[in-house]
Amino acid sequence: MVLDSMTQAAVPLNGHQPVELAANQDFFARLNTAVERAQSSLLAMQHSEGYWQAPLEANGEMNAEFIIYSRFMGVTDHDLEPKLRKYLLEIQQPDGSWGLFPGGEGDLSTSIEAYFALKLAGLRAGDEPMLQARRWILAHGGIAKAGTLARFYLAAMDQVPWDATPSLPIELALLPKHSPLNIYELSSWARGTLMALMLLQATRPVVNVDYRDSVLELYILPPHFTKFKLGRGAKTLSLRNFLNYANPMMRTWDRYHLTALRNRAIRYVERWILDHQDKNGSWCGIQPCYLLSAMALKGLGYTNDHPVISKALEASRELTWHYPDRVLYQPCVSPTWDTALAAKALLDSGLDREDEILKRTSRWLIDHQIFKPGDWSVKRPTLEPGGWAFQFYNDWYPDVDDSAAILTVLAGSGCEDPAAKDRAIRIGANWVMGMQSSDGGFAAFDVDNNKTWLNHAPFADAEAATDPTCPDIAGRVLEMMAAVGYRADHPVARRTIEWLRREQENDGSWWGRWGVNYIYGTAFALSGLRDIGVDVNQPWIQRAVHWLKSKQNPDGGWGESCLSDRDPEWIGRGVSTASQTAWGMIGLIAGEDVVSDSLRSAAQWLVTRQNEAGAWDETEYTGTGFPNHFYLRYHMYCHYFPLMALGRLRRRMHPGAAN
Repeated sequence: MVLDSMTQAAVPLNGHQPVELAANQDFFARLNTAVERAQSSLLAMQHSEGYWQAPLEANGEMNAEFIIYSRFMGVTDHDLEPKLRKYLLEIQQPDGSWGLFPGGEGDLSTSIEAYFALKLAGLRAGDEPMLQARRWILAHGGIAKAGTLARFYLAAMDQVPWDATPSLPIELALLPKHSPLNIYELSSWARGTLMALMLLQATRPVVNVDYRDSVLELYILPPHFTKFKLGRGAKTLSLRNFLNYANPMMRTWDRYHLTALRNRAIRYVERWILDHQDKNGSWCGIQPCYLLSAMALKGLGYTNDHPVISKALEASRELTWHYPDRVLYQPCVSPTWDTALAAKALLDSGLDREDEILKRTSRWLIDHQIFKPGDWSVKRPTLEPGGWAFQFYNDWYPDVDDSAAILTVLAGSGCEDPAAKDRAIRIGANWVMGMQSSDGGFAAFDVDNNKTWLNHAPFADAEAATDPTCPDIAGRVLEMMAAVGYRADHPVARRTIEWLRREQENDGSWWGRWGVNYIYGTAFALSGLRDIGVDVNQPWIQRAVHWLKSKQNPDGGWGESCLSDRDPEWIGRGVSTASQTAWGMIGLIAGEDVVSDSLRSAAQWLVTRQNEAGAWDETEYTGTGFPNHFYLRYHMYCHYFPLMALGRLRRRMHPGAAN
């Protein structure tokens, strides 16, 4: 027995017996009220089909590229474009730039694309927002320093020469699967993007624009004197610099290629892109592939009335999120992820597993399970399919993170068809566990996709060419395995636990690949370890608990800036946010058997900041797409994660109170 710091009452170490609440009646009453209000608000947001979905926000590059894409494809919507433009202008920073996240420093490529898109959308060079943007862009090197994707969009619109793009000979697509450079050694998102870029560069299409829409004013030197150099490595002797030096040789090959081999490669990439189009007309579930794949096929000669392009054009509009006076273009849609986490929050906060809401959710999730082999099957050819994707449509790329979260929900929820649920769990859990990499960890979409040297290729300036194993997904898989009946002695769980122990940072934390950042990774590693049955009183677990407590802000919350990916001074540090405070609570609830002062003060932070709708307000970006390069704001993170955390706390304090 230990003395609980909130109640001064004896509490069993396992934390599963009712806690004496006499000294905490007021706090517990407010906690109950907050949970009930958050539940009601979340329940009201469910779509009739059984899913949840909210906006997924990235940066201005999304709106800008859709405007450029629409002009390239010849389908500009003159009612939609002003609303896309309005959003871009609203997020322009005071210095004239566009950043990767609110409050972050300006990003040159994003700013160049936003500037060009605004000109296409009707602004002129003399307008004040454009003057501010141009000053900032020129001060940071101008158009000659644009990144890879920006150069491809600009080349397709005749704003930079095609030779300004990194050389990507399309023959690379023909390399066999045992080659270290074959496309299946790239991450799923890089693979789909690269196939489109190679086809675009092979055909080099150009759409001319009116001179008033051009961006010649972003050149520091006249275009014919401008040298477009690729970004250098941090050290003189580096792989990136070696590959940069090799770029002219690849350019020479590209110019004097073997015609027969080139035609064969073009046919192969064309067929690959056609085969990978999903039934709604999209590719890979993400914005770059949605847009660039259609552009590449159009460059090859496909017309807008071709069924493939017609479907693609329709699909591209699915990424728009409409507000009354502006439009956000999303990097992808997130209904499956939102649904799994919303349902988990409801379960954790005490909603009856047999509630019709959860049964409807189970039915929707089961209906969206994927039973066809995807790109993952190249390295797991004998593994039976059974995962889920992040989006409504993305059969080629189910992911481990979504699938594990969904299986945890299905295991805890009722279902009108128990046999269908049992089958979904059996097949899904088999697929998730079969996606374990050889190091013992789990990646998002692929297995053993860890050749990080590919991040130094000239085209990989986002440094996200691979899909590494990561602690947050490892923790999610352990949580799933526990939910469906496995324990720590299972071979997959044992290897995952060993991997997590090896990957723990010296300070006790874990890096979070898909959330910002160490708070995220630490919280969900701890949650999975506890659920699978690891003794949380071990020193290595308590080091993680101590780290979380050391990063708690004086106001009781937790926050971590996106800057923590590049600057160690920001690790675990930032303004308190609802989602990150919830993650801190989830980590402490998993890592301790008591309700500590740290946990109570975090709960008070959330309870006192709940808004009138029963949710929480949050404008900070707490999701990660590509560390250092692409961040996300999931608009529901500040709703279901706080509910999840407060619900778990209520269950810890008084198991019977939520049932």
